[in-house]
Amino acid sequence: MAISPKLLNEGEKVVVDTRTHVKALILPIFALVLLLAIGTFGQVKLDQDSDAQHITTLALWVLVAVGIIWFVLRPLIIWATATYTFTDRRLITRTGVIVRRGHDMPLARISDIAYEFGPIDRLLGCGTLLISDASTHGTIKLHDIPRVEETQRTLNLMLQKIHDPAAGHDDGA
Repeated sequence: MAISPKLLNEGEKVVVDTRTHVKALILPIFALVLLLAIGTFGQVKLDQDSDAQHITTLALWVLVAVGIIWFVLRPLIIWATATYTFTDRRLITRTGVIVRRGHDMPLARISDIAYEFGPIDRLLGCGTLLISDASTHGTIKLHDIPRVEETQRTLNLMLQKIHDPAAGHDDGA
């Protein structure tokens, strides 16, 4: 899952590299089960005695296949190709299959990193990372980030070192 080294600047190191939690695939899996159940039920209810019923069954399975492509494979591919990477210098997001979209934000522009998660998120160990920058763009939301609390703590330490370099050093006082 690591980001391509071609996307990193010289001396830049990856600190956190992640994608959306597999929780994002729960609905596509449910859709797959439902579509296959519909196809199977339809095939059992239609008798295969005539050519018209055979064509109807074939049409049903074509519709099920289209549904699987749209409601199962498309979300799976989107999930597999979207990455969120924090380096020691910036946030790098990459999404898309045919049209790749990317967004880079220097860590120095980030003013706050928070998280939120509900009961299901807590149960699954994921949450939404809220990244506020100093611009008028507002807040970037990265949904369903695995181990969101740990990620937020790591990123806050990085931001502290960037915004207050003296805080990372012990003066021995």
